[in-house]
Amino acid sequence: MQESVTYQAILAEGLAEGRAQEVRRVAMNLLKEGISVEIVAKVTGLTVEQVEQLASEEASNVGE
Repeated sequence: MQESVTYQAILAEGLAEGRAQEVRRVAMNLLKEGISVEIVAKVTGLTVEQVEQLASEEASNVGE
């Protein structure tokens, strides 16, 4: 029984991480299309601060 509980916890964590990565990917695509930070935040459920951080990370990556 314990293995089942552990497995379920690991599975749930993995699914949540995958969803978070997908939301960040969608947010980045929207930003690249010129959508405003506020609209990206509203659409994705991220905070404005999180979207701004993604935008600044992308700008840093482009400059490398």
